[in-house]
Amino acid sequence: MMIEIFQDVVCPWCRIGKANLMAALAQFTDEPVEVHYRAFQLDPTTPVEGLQFREMMRSKMHASDDQLSGMFGQVTQAGQAAGLHFDFSKVEYMPNTLRAHQLIAIAPEASKQRLVDALFKAYFEDGLDVGNVEVLLDIAESQGMDRAKTAASLQAKEGLEQVEDDLEFARGAGVSGVPFFVVNRKYALTGAQPPATFLQALQQISAEQDNAE
Repeated sequence: MMIEIFQDVVCPWCRIGKANLMAALAQFTDEPVEVHYRAFQLDPTTPVEGLQFREMMRSKMHASDDQLSGMFGQVTQAGQAAGLHFDFSKVEYMPNTLRAHQLIAIAPEASKQRLVDALFKAYFEDGLDVGNVEVLLDIAESQGMDRAKTAASLQAKEGLEQVEDDLEFARGAGVSGVPFFVVNRKYALTGAQPPATFLQALQQISAEQDNAE
């Protein structure tokens, strides 16, 4: 079974959805599973230098500071249920995530899951600007990637074609929100579903595939 996760590294529900999927996969024994990470940008118009996070959120959500606090509290509670920590008091920037997706694309396959987790943690727990190249290189290095080689690859725009392909696929498929999960290039699951829901869906898909063979 192949699961492709369309996600953005500044999307809190993507982080929660990924954690819930992984909890489901820990219980899924029907068949081996490959997980692939696909790029999606919540806002591709975000400038390269990023935006002030709260100012952007107030404008985008047409929300007051109190309303934003309520939204952040809801995410934080959902994160706790998934075993994740969020600290929105540290998040200052809304970065353009194209470089972060490029980094994921060029990372060794065996490192991608840990790298995605590290990017989520850097943004949502440590408040780091994951649109900044030096921050991305720090994170890559912490996951065992060679800093100089990674910097050269980013500079040479390696991985960007794959990222653009992912973004184009998402547009063509009508994906308007993430997380968005594609199973075996045939079935779609949307949103940060609970682990039990993911598990039930995967078991049903596996059974349908077996019956079709």
